[in-house]
This record gives sequence, structure tokens and C-alpha cells, in this order.
Amino acid sequence: MPGSTTPGTTGTTGTTAQPPSAKPRTDHRVTFVVLCAGVASFSLLQSMVNPVLPTIQAALDTDQATVTWVLTAYLLSASVFTPIVGRIGDKVGKERMLVVALGALAVGSLLAALAPSIEVLIVARAIQGVGGGVLPLTFGIIRDEFPRDKVAGAVGTSAALLAVGGGLGLVLAGPVVNALSYHWLFWLPMGLTVLAAIAAHLVVPESPERTPGRINVTSALLMSTWLVTLLLAVSQGHSWGWGSPVTVGLFVATAVVLPVWVRAEARSDSPLVDMQMMRIPTVWTVNLVALLFGMGMYSMFAFLPQFLQTPDQVTGYGFGASVTESGLMLLPQTVATFLAGVWSGRLAARFGSKALLVAGAATTAVGTAGLAFAHDQLWLVLVETTVLGLAFGIAFAALSNLIVDAVPQSQTGVASGMNANIRTVGGALGSAVLASVVTAGARPDGLPVESGYTHGFAVLVVTSALAALVAVLVPVVKARTHLVPGPQAEAEAAVAARS
Repeated sequence: MPGSTTPGTTGTTGTTAQPPSAKPRTDHRVTFVVLCAGVASFSLLQSMVNPVLPTIQAALDTDQATVTWVLTAYLLSASVFTPIVGRIGDKVGKERMLVVALGALAVGSLLAALAPSIEVLIVARAIQGVGGGVLPLTFGIIRDEFPRDKVAGAVGTSAALLAVGGGLGLVLAGPVVNALSYHWLFWLPMGLTVLAAIAAHLVVPESPERTPGRINVTSALLMSTWLVTLLLAVSQGHSWGWGSPVTVGLFVATAVVLPVWVRAEARSDSPLVDMQMMRIPTVWTVNLVALLFGMGMYSMFAFLPQFLQTPDQVTGYGFGASVTESGLMLLPQTVATFLAGVWSGRLAARFGSKALLVAGAATTAVGTAGLAFAHDQLWLVLVETTVLGLAFGIAFAALSNLIVDAVPQSQTGVASGMNANIRTVGGALGSAVLASVVTAGARPDGLPVESGYTHGFAVLVVTSALAALVAVLVPVVKARTHLVPGPQAEAEAAVAARS
């Protein structure tokens, strides 16, 4: 096939082939186990800390405003490094950068486990954020190494693991802290991460192709600036005040820097994020779905445990669950997400990833509507959250597969990284909106009134329904698995950009 290559050969337009001294190709199933371990480590660290912030606050003798930076530092760092590490992997080798990303996760976890103060813990969480590059690198390696008919299923399963880890972290946090201490929330993932990093170095094959060119440092700094200012304003605006000078100043800075970054990327000979790629109809529509879908999914992870833990004898709603009990109540949701991710490959082969995305977003709207209007019985909540788990797993897999299929192989890392980033931005926006809605008209004791949750879940019904409508508009493109940049790949990209 014109423009194609196999490991150990050279592509047609400047991609660097696997060097003769490279280690032999590992069976793709072994590679997949290692990749899943890396994704699981990152996803666990994303969520395990959330339910135990009050415990960390008391242990490190700090206040509530300061302890929230344990989450914010991780969010900001991951948002910056996810696309950057993915792009560097496209250029210098995905296997090499996977080891670097896992190493950063391990170092950050070690520092967090030993942190004697809140300041050190915040720095440790920022270091862990570098591990955000694990997901786009995983997708790129799958596309490089797996047989064409196995790519969709592998991408779907690994993407679903990110959502599964988010749910599993909520389940495990309480028992781990009760049985050991909060330090073990970092020791346990660190052990898994170290093993994954060693295995990645030993068995994951080196990238069979590289994208030529330098890393555009100016573009990286500009992108980091607007992401940090936007996410900082969104994540802290509720506590700082949406009209405060700091919040408004951060939004203004975002509005100034974002178009400067877009213009700089469009004019660059070596862009960090190719603006032509971002304008491909499939890419921008899937990214818009990711923004809307992220608002619903990540907000659910943040607020469902709080709802379940609300003392019903005091407020008249909720179930008075402990941290551990609320995690166990959400276990069916986590299992459903994993099963949906595992099945996603077969479902995509039969119905197509676009159909799965529409179904996942629409089902999210249905499950969220159930929570909004029927949440007084525990069995109802369990059914509704299980439905949400299935929807999350299907939609997560479909989002990732559509992006991987839509872009040239040389841009898999950065395209997947930007899609993950946009989901993160959506999650931050959704959590901020939901926090404002849920806490509006709070009770004298500070607990939200029941209508706050009803209205908040109703807002997420709207965002999920909008995601389903946009998903209907996503153009379907022929998968480009195992195509390297060459005349054919470039021609297909041009056709996709015009479709």
C-alpha cells in the first residue's frame, strides 16, 4: 500500500523507521497488559484522593481552601502535560515517553506518600500530573502494534479503564484509609506504576515511526498558559467568587492568550497541535462531544458520593452513607463501565463507533434524568448509576476510537491528548456549574437542599442530551490504522478535512 510501512522499514515522507538495534516486537497481548496497568495507575490517582480530603486536611493541619489544591495541582499539571507528552512521544518514541510518564507518576506517588506538609503534597500531585501522557501514548502504541481488527477493542478497553479507575478510586479510598492510612492511597498505586514502568521498558516495542521536527517550546508555553488560566478560574471561581478580580483576570488572560496560541500554531512550521488536524470535521465534532460529555461524567464522580453521604434523617434525602459505604454503592457503576469498555470493540465492529457515541450520550441523559427525579429509594439509585456506568464505558470507548481513526498515525498522540484535555476542561466546567447550582439556597447547617441536587442533575441531563445531538453530526471516516504519513495518508487527511 502506498505510504504504508511495517516495523523495520522506512516510510515515504520523513518518518524515522525502527532502528536496527531495536528490541524485537512483543506479542500485542503482552503489550496490552502493560498498557492497561499504566492507565489503571493514572486513573486511580485521579480519584482516590477526592473522598478523603477532610482526612488529609486534619492530618496535615491545613484549611479547606488549601487542601483543595491537592486536586487542583493534579488537574492543572495533567491538562498541560497530557498533549505535550503525547506530542513528544509522536516525535521521539512512544515507548520511551511512556516510561517517562510512568516514572513521573511513581516519583510523584513516592513524594506524596512521604509528604510531611501540605505544600510538599501539592508539589507531589503536580509531578503526578505528568502521567497524564499515559493515555494518548497508550492509544498511539495500540495503533502502532495491534492488528487492525483488534485496535477498536483495545482502545475501547483502555479508554474505559480511565472511567473505571475513577469509579474504583471512590470504592477503594474509604477501606484503604480505614485499614491503613491515607498514605497508602499513594503507596499502592506507586507499586503498580513502578512495575508498569519496568515492564514498559522491557517489553513494549519501540515506536516503528517518528514524526520529524522539533518540539515547539513557544507553542507549549502558550498552550500551558491558557489552559492553566482557564482551569484555575473555573475550578476556583466558586470559592473565590465569579466576579472577583482574580477570577475575572484569569478569564481575561485566557481570552487573550488562546487566540494568540491558535494563530502561532497555524503559522508554525512545527506546530505542537496542528490546527488543520483540529479542523477536521470528525475531530472537532468529537471534541465538542467530549467537552459536553465530560461535564456530565466528571461531575457525577464528584457529586454522587456527596449525595449518597447526605444524612437523610437531617435533610429528608440522601442515605447517610459513610465514605466506604458510598463507594460500595457505586461499585455496580464501575463494573458496568468496565464491561461496556470490554464489549465496545465488538459493538463498534457491528454498529460503528459513531452509533455507540450517540447511544452512550443519550443513555447518560436518561440515567441522569432518573437521578434528578427518582432518587428516594436506594435500589433506584443503584439501577440509575449502573445505567450511567454502561453509558460512560460505551461513550468513552467511542470517543477515543473516533479520534484515533480520524487522524494520521503520526498525530495519534497529540490528537488523543487534546481530546482527553477537552474532556478534562468539560469536567471542570461541569463541576463548577454543578457546585453553584447544588449549593444555591443551602440550609443553615451548610448542607444543600434537595432541590439543589434535582436542579443540578437536570442541568447535566441537558448537557448529555446536547452531546447526543452533536454526536449525530459526527462524520464517519475510514480508519487509518497502520498508515504512516505519506502521499496516501496525506490525501486521505485532505479528503477528511473537506468532508
